[in-house]
Amino acid sequence: MKKRLLLFTCIPAMALFAACQSSGVERVKNTLRAPAYPLVTIDPYTSGWSFTDNLYDGTVRHWTGKDFSLIGVIKVDGEEFRFMGKERPAIDPVAPNSEQQPWAGKYTTAQPSAGWMDVDFNDAKWQSGNGSFGTLSKHKEPTAKTDWMEKEIWVRRLIDFPSDFVGRNVYLEYSNDDDAVFYINGQKILEVKCCNKNKLFLLPEEAVQLLQEGQNLVAVYCNNPVGNGLIDFGLYAERENSVRYAQTATQQSVDVQATQTHYAFTCGNVDLKVTFTAPLLMNNLDLLSRPVNYLSYEVTSNDGRPHEVELVFEASSQWATNTSYQQTTASYFEQDGLHFLKTGTIEQPILAKKGDDLRIDWGYFYLAVENGGDLYTVREEKAPGSCLVLKQNLEKAKSSSGKIMLGYDDIYSIQYFGENLRPYWNRSGKESIVSQFRKANVEYEKVIGECDSFDAELMQKATAAGGREYAELCALAYRQAIAAHKLVQAPSGDLLFFSKENFSNGSIGTVDITYPSAPLFLLYNTELCKGLLNHIFYYSESGKWKKPFAAHDVGTYPLANGQTYGGDMPVEESGNALIITAAIADREGHAKYAEKHWDVLTTWTDYLVDKGLDPENQLCTDDFAGHFAHNANLSIKAILGIASYGKLAAMLGKQDVADVYTAKAREMAQKWVDMADDGDHYRLTFDRQGTWSQKYNLVWDKLLKLNIFPNEVAKKEIAYYLTQQNTYGLPLDSRETYTKADWIVWTATMADDKETFEAFIKPLHAFVNETVDRVPMTDWYFTDKPNQRGFQARSVVGGFFIKMLEEN
Repeated sequence: MKKRLLLFTCIPAMALFAACQSSGVERVKNTLRAPAYPLVTIDPYTSGWSFTDNLYDGTVRHWTGKDFSLIGVIKVDGEEFRFMGKERPAIDPVAPNSEQQPWAGKYTTAQPSAGWMDVDFNDAKWQSGNGSFGTLSKHKEPTAKTDWMEKEIWVRRLIDFPSDFVGRNVYLEYSNDDDAVFYINGQKILEVKCCNKNKLFLLPEEAVQLLQEGQNLVAVYCNNPVGNGLIDFGLYAERENSVRYAQTATQQSVDVQATQTHYAFTCGNVDLKVTFTAPLLMNNLDLLSRPVNYLSYEVTSNDGRPHEVELVFEASSQWATNTSYQQTTASYFEQDGLHFLKTGTIEQPILAKKGDDLRIDWGYFYLAVENGGDLYTVREEKAPGSCLVLKQNLEKAKSSSGKIMLGYDDIYSIQYFGENLRPYWNRSGKESIVSQFRKANVEYEKVIGECDSFDAELMQKATAAGGREYAELCALAYRQAIAAHKLVQAPSGDLLFFSKENFSNGSIGTVDITYPSAPLFLLYNTELCKGLLNHIFYYSESGKWKKPFAAHDVGTYPLANGQTYGGDMPVEESGNALIITAAIADREGHAKYAEKHWDVLTTWTDYLVDKGLDPENQLCTDDFAGHFAHNANLSIKAILGIASYGKLAAMLGKQDVADVYTAKAREMAQKWVDMADDGDHYRLTFDRQGTWSQKYNLVWDKLLKLNIFPNEVAKKEIAYYLTQQNTYGLPLDSRETYTKADWIVWTATMADDKETFEAFIKPLHAFVNETVDRVPMTDWYFTDKPNQRGFQARSVVGGFFIKMLEEN
């Protein structure tokens, strides 16, 4: 049964007014229309975004696209205005999908004859199986019931449509990987691209007319050219009068800053300001890891009269579930002067799943408020899950303000070589989620002031470094980059700052994710940058990883028990680790961190000396573009990795070692120039004339002042790149029109002047501002059209901060 908890609270009209105002720091508005707006950003699991221009135009979602319903309603003198989120209609199953119960179907993986989607088609020779159909091999789809490994599948499912569903809105709920086409009784009703999970599609009236009382056929074709496959679907009917908050407020503005997203609305006779704050300040790791965000509000009369105002906040148990069909529990309690609403799954499968398109289904999600009332009721509704409802009645006045807090207790965050680790905020095991909320409440005004100051300073410094458009991109990237990580402490006491390879393969601690994201953490806290590498050093130094080059990852999130990626990236990952280690030393002014790991750094460097100049056919971070040998940009990484080792040796007083490796790097660089030269630019691969690629790795020669490559190499490349730009930026290389946003900023930073830098940034800003794919910022997109190619919500946008890093 669905539990709906209501918490009524009354607060003095002016009690929090000063705290909810700007702390006196002038804020420069971000004019960027974000593809998606960050709202709640704690870690890869507790992550809520608005995918629409207006906060009320769609449901709040997890970065994977799954609904994380969060609804806000303001009642002004009895009139209701919805300002946040959108209600998902309450639905009843007609023919449920496999997450509710397995369903029987007929299927084939061989091309069927014409009319296969028709009701009277003879499918006697087709196989029988239970839905869903998907990959059950090593990287299996968790909901799959029948194994599907082939490229294509055709499925037929008979369903019964009872008379009591006639006349109601009908939805198709589907999950597909990759592309799929759906039919009802022989007629095509929907064609979708990859990939969707539990997506609801309201059948148009003409499709509903195809459904007859009694038996009907739903058929689907799904194509899966590579990777995992999945197809699942069901039919659902909407309950009558299930939408309660039809009228919306009018949004006046939205402004994304580094740690905060600010909204302004008109709601009848009052104006409403709402701010979401994630205090991800890297100078305070306890605050950074605290799993609590703020939602603050300010209500002001716009007609000069006092008004009776009530605010309602509803949060679904989806915040604590992987799928919407998991059974949950919900409760209310009061402790330490705070009132809490809490929800989580009944099952509590701690660290039981790993993968990319997954959400947390252990631990508990919380709403909390400082001032409580005296009326608490529980309403039961016929549906799986729970909904937390918090109401705040404001005294009749011309203005009032307040806050609620949202947070998550994941109990255990990461499994690290067999040992379950608590979140960093509870590394001692002596803290509790209540203590974290209590600290968040007590420190609220101080934290908001620090966030205001940080946001303003970031915009000012980023603008000075790279221009206004660059600053706006950095502001949007900030929370996305940090919240794609989880901070824990290793049994040894080392800091572990684990990335999740979002919207890719779900790898944890991937070195070629660390590399592009590192500039953000080098800029603000090198200890976090060490936390991005500590697990990789431990993996080799412990003997668990025995190869003479750096590993790609240490598992699949959240299980860090050893590399799970199918292929190695020997030159890529070794070069990445060496360059970032040198960058840490350069920022700190000493090489003590490198000294601690000197033996393994030496092993990796010697591998690059042997294999790095003319790389064999091996994977690199741009592997999505295809594998090839003689990669000129990868060779630069190897050469600068060797030079980084030479720099570190010099900083440690090992001058004889430094001289040898620095000389070797310069020797290789000169050979590179001869091998890669293609007239007015340098080649993609040494053996292919007429090709080109972004040589973004060259930026470290400039930033670390290594002076390995002749200056004219970067100058010639930059001049050539300016002739190759499309509407939305510089392609990754000559093979395709798509690009990588992080690498564009790195390439731009190779330029010697701000004007040229901005010439590369403007098209990137235009893409982010104009893209039709409304998802948390992608880093892989097409430069000739406003479309995402893949990837979203990834930490690599931390690489945007490389220009600011150069200035420091």
